[in-house]
Amino acid sequence: MESDTKVLEYETFLNERLREDLRKILEDRDELYEEVSEYFQLKSTIQKIQEDITPTSELKTKVDLGCNFYVQANVPNPSRINIAIGYGFFLEMSLPEALKFIDMKTQQLQDRTAQLTKDACKVKGHIRLVLEGLRELQNIPSESVKPHRDVLS
Repeated sequence: MESDTKVLEYETFLNERLREDLRKILEDRDELYEEVSEYFQLKSTIQKIQEDITPTSELKTKVDLGCNFYVQANVPNPSRINIAIGYGFFLEMSLPEALKFIDMKTQQLQDRTAQLTKDACKVKGHIRLVLEGLRELQNIPSESVKPHRDVLS
């Protein structure tokens, strides 16, 4: 009976804590990957603008107002750009400054995603440890216990 209680405690810990922690870490990492992707797109756009502009040129573009509604826009001076720097603040920068900022920001985000990947590996290790503990408590041979793919992916 005591082993049944321990098995239940381990299963509860596995399902309510470890799997939820892993899901949250992977979700946060995916959000950071999306943000890095957006910065790379912005960098590519800025580089294209730098190639195409002259000091007197005007930039004609389409601006997404949301929900895929676009309007024509004319930018009289495309040599400067406003970039969201966080917490709802925007900063006007020259194109070279913007590229430098993007490089620093993407490096920071990539460092954070690397840390989240390490955290996910630690949680996966804990999941395997709990699964092994469950196997021991239930006297199941180790070759028959295979972790579910969703748990460790």
